[in-house]
Order: sequence, then structure tokens, then C-alpha cells
Amino acid sequence: MTHARRAAKFLLDEARTDWHDASLWHVRSKRDGSISGIPEWESLRQLGSDIKDNVLSNLDAYLEEFEERATANGVIVHWATDAEEHNRIVHGILQHHGVDRIVKSKSMLTEECGLNDYLETQGVEVVDTDLGERIIQLRSEPPSHIVMPAIHLKKEEIGALFHEKLGTEPGASDPQYLTEAARQHLREKFLAARAAITGVNFAIAETGGIVVCTNEGNADMGVHLAPVQIHCMGIEKIIPRAEHLGVFTRLLARSATGQPVTIYTSHHHRPKPGGEMHVVIVDNGRTTQLGREDFRNSLKCIRCGACMNTCPIYRRSGGHSYDYTIPGPIGSILSPGIDLKKHGDLAFASTLCGSCSDVCPVKIDIHEQLYKWRQIVSAEGHLGAAKRLPLLGAGTVLRHDTLYNFVGQAARTALRLAPRAAVYHRFNAWGESRELPEIPRESFKQWYARTQNPPA
Repeated sequence: MTHARRAAKFLLDEARTDWHDASLWHVRSKRDGSISGIPEWESLRQLGSDIKDNVLSNLDAYLEEFEERATANGVIVHWATDAEEHNRIVHGILQHHGVDRIVKSKSMLTEECGLNDYLETQGVEVVDTDLGERIIQLRSEPPSHIVMPAIHLKKEEIGALFHEKLGTEPGASDPQYLTEAARQHLREKFLAARAAITGVNFAIAETGGIVVCTNEGNADMGVHLAPVQIHCMGIEKIIPRAEHLGVFTRLLARSATGQPVTIYTSHHHRPKPGGEMHVVIVDNGRTTQLGREDFRNSLKCIRCGACMNTCPIYRRSGGHSYDYTIPGPIGSILSPGIDLKKHGDLAFASTLCGSCSDVCPVKIDIHEQLYKWRQIVSAEGHLGAAKRLPLLGAGTVLRHDTLYNFVGQAARTALRLAPRAAVYHRFNAWGESRELPEIPRESFKQWYARTQNPPA
């Protein structure tokens, strides 16, 4: 099923679509308000982008430096080529310690690798402890947003879910009551777990430390209570020095939710006394993306979700319509590199308005990459007939001046003479809420020739 068809399914619930759109635009507006008090905001964006450029150009050296420093701190560093190897490594650590239940904080990398499903097939109980992640885990569905994974759900739906799964009062929808119920439910899981898994927001080459940014404190509680801590990171999460961290923490929270900084910015440099600390560094297609000159900038992403909050397509189609771990504009330039045939249509899930690039805190040229992916999809023969045939016809018309003039004149005449029902009907979605402008009697070329070169 294409993105367009999945989006159409989401749009059937008009009230939910409007609510989803408004909720995300509210977050985008908070971002705008937050940066309005930072006069150096654009300089921060440029600095963040420049640091990431440096990282991508020296990625091998920084990763090796990180491994050396982390190992010296007593951290056990693992390298995974792909998702399968990542999952095997994590399971191997758990097996070594006889762990059959874990707590996990939000990690898009582990979602990408399918870690939950893999561990559960191996007999390991996995409990996501981020509130939004726990909600969607109880619903057996993937996240629809990288920062707000349950943004597509209303509090009444969550109340019904908690009544079914956690035994809360029927009909309860008060957020404070539901949050307290989740807190009590998760507290038992934290106390029983013998290992904790987190994602990684930033890894510092200079110190060998990793930084995890959260708003709920669940990642800290899991790591502090469990004797074994495992941090899973993509190779692009590295930054050179500790002094660079302040640039990204200022950019991240403001871009994501409009906060000055995340509530918890936790630094992990070495295992706790009597415990073990593991870092699993994962490629999973990232070096391939790094080698694509037109698309390497996508690896600058710090997973703030700002491009999703501003995108008019994402806001009105929902994250699940993208059928990829990372939805929205950033996902639409990452996913074709994973599977062009399966995800190539996502390059067309955009108006190319450029709003995503405008809000990106590290200045990724998202809309330009979407346009470039469209060219590749077309060149590789993955366009559907509904796009391929009209484009073929348009290309033929635009290449021949005489044919172009004839088609333009024919279209203007037909639109003037055709009855309204022939233009505005159920097959013309464009006309459902728009009126065509008044049809001109002549083309621009004819007008220009007439007004600029009047007869003597």
C-alpha cells in the first residue's frame, strides 16, 4: 500500500485529522516562540551544521577515538554492521547475565532494528518505559512520531487502553490520573529488571561518554537500578568534543518541543560500581548513505522531529502512513536509501515547500533531497503508472514548442466551454475545495508578443 492510500485511510476520520494537525502545529508554534528569545539562533544552527559536517568527514577517526576513551573508562564497546548483528549482540549480553526481563527507554535505533520483537522471540520480556512508547507497546503498534510516539491518540483512547491493560477506572481520561497509573505499573517493572537499554542522543569522542536526553527520567531510573546497562547508538551520533554538546542541547529541545532544555540530560562515562556498561555502535546502512554525495547530509539529523511538526503532509496524514521507523520529511529521505522500491513513493509525500529545511536545527536540505530522490525513483523505473504516464505526456508537450502552443490553446478553449460537472467531480480531488482562476483568452507568450512588440 502506498503512502497516498495509507494517508487516505487516516483522512477518513476528519475530526482526528484536524486534531492531529492542530496538535502538531501547536508544537511547531512553541518552537517558534522558544527561539524568538535567542538572537543567535541562526548562528547556532550554522554551528551545529558545521560540527556535523566535520563529523561526517572524519567519522572513522572520531569513532575510533570514542572506542579508545570509552574502553579506557571500563565501558565494553561493540560494533554491529546491521540490525541483525545489533540484535544478536544485545541478546548475547543478556544471555551472558541470565537476564530474561529488561526495561528500555525510547530509542529509534532499536525500533529500526526490530529489537523488541527479536528479544521477545528469544524469551526476553521487554518493557518500554517512556509513557508514549509504553502506550503504543500495549496497543502493539509502532510509534507515529520520533519524539511524541503516541501523538495520534486521544486521551479517551488511552483511558480505554489503560482500563483494559492496567485496570484503571472505566471511562477515566484525566491525564494526571492515567500518568499516575502508568507510573505505578512501571515502577514494578523497574524494580524487577536486571538490565536496562537506552538510546544515545550524543556520544563524545573526546571523553568516551554518552549523553541521553529525556523528559520523564525513565532512562535514568532504568540505568541506575539495573546492574547491566546497554546503550545503542548509530554511528552518526558522535560529536568531537564536550564543548560542542552545549550547541546541540540548545538546538534539540527547542526544536523538538519548544523547551529551553530537556528535563534530564544524563551523562554516562563508566559503569556503576559492581555493574557493566555496554555501548553498541551500529551502522545498518549509514555508511552507504554517507557515500551518497547528494544525501549524506541526512546523517546530520539529531532526531528532534521539527520537520514533522511543520510538514503539512505529515500533519494531515499521520506517522503510520509512512510505513517506516522514521516518518515525516526526514524519514522520506532516509527510507529510499534502505529500499527504493518499497519506500520511493515517500519522496512524493511532500509539497517541496521547504518548511522542513527552514526549521531543521542542523540545516539539512531536506526538500532538496526529496526532489533528488524523485529523480532517482523516476530514473530507476519505480514510478507508478498514475505518475509515469502523465509525466511522459507532459515531457513530450514541453519539448515541442508547436505542440505546447496547441495544447495550451485547446485546454483554455475546453475549460471555457466545458460544463462545470466536467471539471469539478469526484475524480478531481484538487477541485473539491478550490476554484480554478478565470481562464485567460490568450497565453502569456501571446500576451507578451502583443504588448512588447506591437505592430507598426
